[in-house]
Amino acid sequence: MQIEPKILLVDDREDNLLSLEVILQPGGFTFVRANSGRQALKILLTEFDFALILMDVNMPNLNGFETATLIYERDKLKHIPIIFITANNYGDENMFKGYQVGAIDFILKPIKPEVLRAKVGLLIDLYNKNRLLIEQEYKLLEANRSLQIEIGERKAADDKVQQVNRKLLENLNQLEKVNQDLDRFAFMASHDLQEPLRKIRIFSGMLNAKYKDVLQDDSKMVVRIDKAAERMQTLVSSILALSKASTDKNEFEKCDLNELLTDMVAGMDEEMKEHKVTILIEPIPALFVSPGLMRQLFQNLINNAIKYRRKDIDSVIRISSEISLTKSDKSNLSQSPKECLIFVEDNGIGFDQKYSEEIFGILQKLHGSSEYEGAGIGLTLCRKIAELHHGFITARGKANEGSTFTVSLPLYQENAA
Repeated sequence: MQIEPKILLVDDREDNLLSLEVILQPGGFTFVRANSGRQALKILLTEFDFALILMDVNMPNLNGFETATLIYERDKLKHIPIIFITANNYGDENMFKGYQVGAIDFILKPIKPEVLRAKVGLLIDLYNKNRLLIEQEYKLLEANRSLQIEIGERKAADDKVQQVNRKLLENLNQLEKVNQDLDRFAFMASHDLQEPLRKIRIFSGMLNAKYKDVLQDDSKMVVRIDKAAERMQTLVSSILALSKASTDKNEFEKCDLNELLTDMVAGMDEEMKEHKVTILIEPIPALFVSPGLMRQLFQNLINNAIKYRRKDIDSVIRISSEISLTKSDKSNLSQSPKECLIFVEDNGIGFDQKYSEEIFGILQKLHGSSEYEGAGIGLTLCRKIAELHHGFITARGKANEGSTFTVSLPLYQENAA
């Protein structure tokens, strides 16, 4: 809301005060009257927000010059402009005295209304602009204070984030050390368990062979012991392979995966004939990989396809590939390809797509162990091997129709030999 500027009128004659108000009334001002210099000083003890003082020079006791001198002795009042009103032309010397005590201007009587309005209007306009500048300065100071508080809060938040990040890094390093210790423990434990399991299987086999006729039906218990030991041995071997993949330093080299697959499949010829499985291998580009790890990856994926084949049809496993751009590079088709996608597709029993992530969990099996043997670590190992090659593996399946595993590997490795 606009506040009307206040003008202090100082004159010992009431008719002069009324005349000033009548002339200036259309300007929308608030007037405060003082009948003497002393009364003006008394008013100014409590009120400082005057835009202008119009003061008669000739007043009893304290004249205008003396009153102005006392007014300007107070710092809080020095900003208020004073216009002297006088009926006498004092000459240059007295006019100069008026300016010395702080006068802004003189108006001679008889007062010309248009001159008074013009001079007052100019000073009021300056007052309004100055007040606006003060308000803007106050707002800027407030904004600066708010900004300083916000900066302080942000700095505190940044410090807190840095503390949390440092704590997370510490926890991450600690977790990594714990994982390394666990991997070493799993490797050592798995390695040490191999020998007792071998002995259990050897002795149970010898016991069954030597006392089968004596034990008769009870010999089945010995067979169960051997089967349980065999399953345990498979589990231990799988854990050992997983730990070995995590802890070993694997060197990458340029490898002909076609030759690797052909050699591996040749060694499975009898198993493929027994289960009526056909493996079709389409050309795969040479990649920078760890040949030993890639052999494990393909071995697990092929074994997985054979294990979960359908009994009512002949099994077909198709291994193919395609070259692709990485997602971040697909906007620029002129760039060279960055990754190779390898597909291992089968027509087995498949799985519900909602389990596409669960099947990669350690010891996770979607089907009962009584029907499908295995440790439940094969696909976990495949994911670990893909990650060690700075790639990933995904699965897509449909129940009773088959599944497709996609392995994404970089065409080039930074630490390739």
